[in-house]
Amino acid sequence: MSLDLSEAQIQKILEAYKNKREREKERYEQIKDTEDFKNYNRNKSKLHYENNKDMYKERYENKKELLKARNSYYYYKKKNDMEGFQKKHPERYELLLIGGYFNDWKPSSSSSTE
Repeated sequence: MSLDLSEAQIQKILEAYKNKREREKERYEQIKDTEDFKNYNRNKSKLHYENNKDMYKERYENKKELLKARNSYYYYKKKNDMEGFQKKHPERYELLLIGGYFNDWKPSSSSSTE
């Protein structure tokens, strides 16, 4: 199936899409502050969360160690004590080294190997 459209047809399609998006945005702006709209979206979000609670919990459990390591990294980075981080939390340091979190800090150039 080949779609050979002229320039005018392409422009017409693009203009129709643009107008549709503008109408949708205007409609949203009109109803976004109504109680019905807010309640509908809250209920929809709550239902989604309830249906996927186990998935979110599993995702958190899988990333828990990485999140701890990343938070420690940012803490020590803010204190400008990366060597302290490396000495106090070597397992977290290794985890981040594998994960590639050291883009702005080169551990090989600022720490000695001996």
